[in-house]
Order: sequence, then structure tokens, then C-alpha cells
Amino acid sequence: MGGRVLLIEDEPNIIEAIRFILSRDGWAVDVHSDGATALDAVTARAPDLVILDVMLPNRSGYDILADLRASEATEALPVLMLTARGQKKDREMAERYGASRFMTKPFSNSEVLSSVRELVGS
Repeated sequence: MGGRVLLIEDEPNIIEAIRFILSRDGWAVDVHSDGATALDAVTARAPDLVILDVMLPNRSGYDILADLRASEATEALPVLMLTARGQKKDREMAERYGASRFMTKPFSNSEVLSSVRELVGS
């Protein structure tokens, strides 16, 4: 197992939980917490997968996802969207912007791990 995951999330407890789950499975996990510079972080780190929170400081996860999908370099990059709001309209918006998968908080450890494995094809 393994590869490089970029977690774009500003909640410390979520960061530590996901980092622990994935690191234990052999994934290298980089963390970024600011929406305004998230695209630069994706470019600099070239991850195999991005886990992207919807509500970030300075920029929405949906806006970041739209930019990722608009760029040739990242249009096929797997993106797992996370949100505390799991209403139907949130799920539909994530699909419209091109999320590879959508997950609501709280999530189970096994759900995160299986989603990452499936999206990266490990």
C-alpha cells in the first residue's frame, strides 16, 4: 500500500485522525490548511490523491476542486471531498464540480482507508 496523499483540512482533530489512519497503512500524508494557497500545495507536492475539506479558511473546497478540474495537470487527480454537511445539495455540488468521492464527517476509519485505496487503485 501507499503513495502520497495531500490532506487539505483545517480541523486539527480530523488532520491527526486521517494522518494516523493512512500513515499506519503506509501512505505519506502531507497537510495543508489554507484554501487560498491550496492549489500551490497540490502543484508543489504532486500527490496521488487529494482529500479536500469543503469549508476552509480563505477559499471554498468547491472552488479549489473547480480549479483542479480546469487544469490539464490535475483534471484526473482523484479528490475525496470531506464535509460536515452531508445534505443532498452538498453531495450534488461535489459531483457537479468533479469530486471523485464525497464523504461526510464524522466518518469511519475503514471508510477513509477503503476510499483512498480504491481511488488510487492500490
